[in-house]
Amino acid sequence: MGRIMMSKFVLLCFVFFIASSQLLLSSSFSNSTKLCPHGQALALLQVKNSFSIIYSYNAAVCESLGGITSYPKTQYWKEGSDCCSWDGVTCDLVTGHVIELDLSCSWLFGTIHPNFTLFLFPHLQRLNLAFNDFNWSSVSVGFGRFSTLTHLNLSLSGISGLISPEISHLSNLVSLDLSRNYGAKFAPHGFDSLVQNLTKLQKLHLYGISISSLFPNSLLNRSSLISLDLSQCGLHGIFPDHHDIHLPKLELLYLRWNHDLSGNFPRFSENNSLIDMDLSSTNFSGELPASMGNLKSLQILYLSGCQFSRSIPASLENLTQITFLGLYGNHFGGKIPNVFDNLRNLILLGLFGNNFSGQIPPSIGNLTNLYDLDLSHNQLEGAIPSPENENGFSSLSYVGLGYNLFNGTIPSWLYTLPSLVSLDLSHNKFTGRIGEFKSDFLEGIDLSMNELHGSIPSSIFEFVNLRVLYLSSNNLSGILETSKFEKLRYLTNLVLSNNMLSLTMSNNFNSMLPSIQWLDLSNNNISGIWTWNVGKDTLLYLNLSYNSISGFEMFPWKNMRILDLRSNLLQGPLPTPPNSTLFFSVSHNKLSREISPLICKVSSMIVLDLSYNNLSGMLPHCLGNFSKDLSVLNLRRNQFHGTIPQTFFKGNSIKTLDFNGNQLEGLVPRSLIICRELEVLDLGNNKINDTFAHWLGALPKLQVLVLRSNRFHGHIGFSKIKSPFMSLRIIDLAHNDFEGDLPEMYLRSLKATMNVDEGNMTRSYMGNGYYQDSMTVTIKGLEIEFVKILTTFTTIDLSSNKFQGEIPECIGNLNSLRALNFSHNYLTGHIPLSLRNLKMLESLDLSSNNLSGRIPQELTSLTFLEVLNLSQNHLTGLIPQGNQFETFGNDSYYGNLGLCGFPLSKRCTTDEVLEPSQEIEVEFESGFDWKITLMGYGCGLVLGLSLGSLIFSIGKPKWFVRIIDENIHKKIIRYKRRSRG
Repeated sequence: MGRIMMSKFVLLCFVFFIASSQLLLSSSFSNSTKLCPHGQALALLQVKNSFSIIYSYNAAVCESLGGITSYPKTQYWKEGSDCCSWDGVTCDLVTGHVIELDLSCSWLFGTIHPNFTLFLFPHLQRLNLAFNDFNWSSVSVGFGRFSTLTHLNLSLSGISGLISPEISHLSNLVSLDLSRNYGAKFAPHGFDSLVQNLTKLQKLHLYGISISSLFPNSLLNRSSLISLDLSQCGLHGIFPDHHDIHLPKLELLYLRWNHDLSGNFPRFSENNSLIDMDLSSTNFSGELPASMGNLKSLQILYLSGCQFSRSIPASLENLTQITFLGLYGNHFGGKIPNVFDNLRNLILLGLFGNNFSGQIPPSIGNLTNLYDLDLSHNQLEGAIPSPENENGFSSLSYVGLGYNLFNGTIPSWLYTLPSLVSLDLSHNKFTGRIGEFKSDFLEGIDLSMNELHGSIPSSIFEFVNLRVLYLSSNNLSGILETSKFEKLRYLTNLVLSNNMLSLTMSNNFNSMLPSIQWLDLSNNNISGIWTWNVGKDTLLYLNLSYNSISGFEMFPWKNMRILDLRSNLLQGPLPTPPNSTLFFSVSHNKLSREISPLICKVSSMIVLDLSYNNLSGMLPHCLGNFSKDLSVLNLRRNQFHGTIPQTFFKGNSIKTLDFNGNQLEGLVPRSLIICRELEVLDLGNNKINDTFAHWLGALPKLQVLVLRSNRFHGHIGFSKIKSPFMSLRIIDLAHNDFEGDLPEMYLRSLKATMNVDEGNMTRSYMGNGYYQDSMTVTIKGLEIEFVKILTTFTTIDLSSNKFQGEIPECIGNLNSLRALNFSHNYLTGHIPLSLRNLKMLESLDLSSNNLSGRIPQELTSLTFLEVLNLSQNHLTGLIPQGNQFETFGNDSYYGNLGLCGFPLSKRCTTDEVLEPSQEIEVEFESGFDWKITLMGYGCGLVLGLSLGSLIFSIGKPKWFVRIIDENIHKKIIRYKRRSRG
């Protein structure tokens, strides 16, 4: 019986073999005779001839991203040969129809027209035209003819415009990839139709296609989905909040860079296959749910740049397959959970830019496969955990722990990491000396803003691959020999500023650091003549400020952009910067002689700062128009004479003109009217003899106008301009010969000093990025130099002129004013009650006038008032009491023989006490709502608080405090008024 059954089985196999052989023979015969019909071959050749062959960026991306060698496939298509054997062409073995066409990465360039020959292949099942350049063609109606198409790939192929709605008729599509065609978009509701009709989709990649739609809820019910990439599609609204998303086959979910898409972290059921998820740069928020522990197959998770908050759940330990975990730039807080014992596959751990506190969990030391660790920009403290064994962290290449609160010495194991490429420990509190590094792969070291001391370790100068070295703002010392840098041929950035280093320069005429682009040695102990021939062909940024350098052998740099030599001991004539220079500062040196006209050859200059030197002579006429990009021209505190340059480029970019403290004379150049970008005009302390330049009121952006201590004269009068000086907020006309009434028309027009809402403004300073404007303000005889000017600071100084008449009531409209000085004029009448509206006022000086009457009691409501000077007038009656008035001394009222009461020794009579009460009662009857705000005394002079370093001139040589780092710029110097008696 067994033999019979065996025989039948053998016979059955034989019959099946014969049948299969006949089928194969038939199929082979069919291939040789039917597979390439003549018409089909001609159509393919027409496709070939429709395009040029050009190697494009898209082809290069194909090679870099896909690892595929690109080449012109159609170039090898030859007429007369079997088209089914052509590269990229696949035919049906029975019918001979072309069913697959793969021309991806084929260097094709040209336009796909609606009558394109390709659309004559109705049997196509797969079409791949990715990584070509179709010159902004659209996905036209023709693509809807491929009724049998299952796979369509047009990614990064130069597609743009509206995507034809006919594409949603391809109901057999399993895979659709239109990604990286950034000019393409769906018509309104076009995406919804596509999702509704293409029910068989397993892969949908539309990265970069403009959808501008809500996330379709139906996609979360598409159980066939395996890969979904809707990155940068303009999705908005709220992501559907399903309790358990049931997409059992989904392996990839990308929704990144949809900035207006919000929602909670998607909650997946336990039955999921998710491997890769990226929600970066969306508006997802809330806390991560414990259900994220269900993602047990997850290998890659990026949530960077979202709004997630609170702590990370302990269920993270269930993601045992995770290799890349990037939670950068969120609001996570609390302690980092100690869950890393189970996450041994981690290659990248990125938690920077959050609010984590406490210590680094010790289990991180067990991540032996870790390659990139970035915990910077948090509030972590304590010790950094060591690896679990000597060979731990053997793959660790990138370590970012900057901007935290770590202290103590740098752990010794960090120096011995064998694969270390980049180390960032900046902005912490590390102390001690820098150790010797062992890695041969080091490319970047950043230890800036710590408390390290000692010398720079010698091993650093042996790392031939080093590209970036930041050691600024420590306490490093010693003599640095330039010859030590000889091996660092790839170094591009060297920043050693704010230390105590000296420099010994070799006489090597060969350019060292041949790749250097950024060199900052500012605020060290470098002295003598600069002879270091460094980066002559590559250097773009050189900062040697705040040293004691006395001169240069040469300026050899051909491509210099920023050259900062301020606050040194440079002597002799002004050196001419390289023609490529954009920023040039030699302020606070000892340079002398005239400015050479050669400086006008630096035709791309943006900032030219020659202030605080001994330069002299007449200004070259070309200074006004040598660079169309010139934004700042600062010649402050020199000895120039003659006139201000009269010529300025039409359409120029000038924002700051500072000629203060010279001996310039003549008229204010009328050509300034074309400087439409002008924000700061400082002509103070010169010999300019002119009337008030009322035409400056037409400059729309002018914020600072300083004309003090010149020979201006005459009435300020009226302006024909409807609303002059709309942006002006700092006005200093003091110490001139202006006369007549106070300029009421201009005072009414100063909109920039009215209703400034500082609470909703970000603190910022006037200037041009690297350069910041400065100015000097006089308060009660003291010169205060602001090295930075707050964009909200406001002041008016019309003192020491010949103004007469009464102070106009409209002064009360300037309710954002910080300082007001009308002293040393011939003003008469009463102190206006409207001054009570100046709630932000910190300094008020009306001294040395002919004012009479009483001091309004309402002025006690000015609770920010720190300086008050009403001396040398004809004021009478009781001095108001309360709030800031309790802090003012006798000198605030000196020379007013009719005043009485505290702080003066003269007591008031009964009549003098009663009379102000009657005035107050009248105010009540007239409807005034009198409020006394008990805000305490000494609110502080914001003039000093917000503007950094101060310089005071009190008849002795001026001194100033220089602060380099912006984090220290908030030092406060305050003047306290004398208290009682």
